[in-house]
Amino acid sequence: QVPVVESGGGLVQTGGSLRLSCTVSEVALGDFAVGWFRQAAGKEREFVAYASYNGGATKYADSVKGRFTIARDNAKNTVWMQMTDLIPEDTAVYYCALGVQITTRANEYFQWGRGTQVTVSA
Repeated sequence: QVPVVESGGGLVQTGGSLRLSCTVSEVALGDFAVGWFRQAAGKEREFVAYASYNGGATKYADSVKGRFTIARDNAKNTVWMQMTDLIPEDTAVYYCALGVQITTRANEYFQWGRGTQVTVSA
């Protein structure tokens, strides 16, 4: 088990911003691709964004493109996701996951954190 810990969630109003963090310990973050996923109540987990090993390749879900930005600092073993212009539809538990390749498929990531709740009020 590789400890993966998300933080930074909270309650914000529509139009607000949050920055989520994902910190990895006991391994070198630079050895892995990282994905962010989210799961709203009663819905399936969905892809949000990914970043390749060095952050050179990124991809976003259409629903967050232009509003969310993923970044990583391998020296700090940390990945961030800056979220702006938040809307109620962004309300979900957000998860960080490690994988051996960049992909939008959740089942191809092998290590997950426990998630952090993001709630956007209307």
